Amino acid sequence: MRKIRIFEHISLDGVIEHDKNYTYGGWTAPYRSPEGMAMLLEAYGDSFDMLLGRKTYDEFLGYWPNAGDFPIANAINAATKYVATHRPESLEWGPVKDLGADIMEGIRKLKLTDGPDLVLCGSISLTSMLLDAGLAEEVILIVYPVLLGRGKRLLSDGIDARELEFVSTLTTPTGVLLNTYKHLGALKK
Repeated sequence: MRKIRIFEHISLDGVIEHDKNYTYGGWTAPYRSPEGMAMLLEAYGDSFDMLLGRKTYDEFLGYWPNAGDFPIANAINAATKYVATHRPESLEWGPVKDLGADIMEGIRKLKLTDGPDLVLCGSISLTSMLLDAGLAEEVILIVYPVLLGRGKRLLSDGIDARELEFVSTLTTPTGVLLNTYKHLGALKK
């Protein structure tokens, strides 16, 4: 059975995607470092496949296939991308497969197969759906030392409270934290 691991780049105030009209669109760039990239690549693991929403898939398509020859680009390009989409015929960056008309059923079936862990990056709607359904085992938050104020938050407003168990933290020289949590389920009242 495959494990689902959610990776999200996040500000201290919980923003994971800046407002499209926001002045600080490249807010993660000043904090990138070779050490941080090495930690992130190690956290992804030697082999992984990806779960992506259609919007994130299209954004990744605009960058990763032409990013060059370096470890994270090679790993992402080699990973099978499982995409939540209503337009599977237009998927062009592979290896790629759509999750079917019933996205959650497609993910449940995929989890039961043999293969590497499934890594979800971005894809805010899928993050909320997976946590709400109890399908994600881990949440890895890459926390940047910034307060963005506005933008899309980690979870949609409709998701119930979740409980996480701290597993580990790593720190980059630029102050980015790579925090790993085990997803325990709904927060107990």
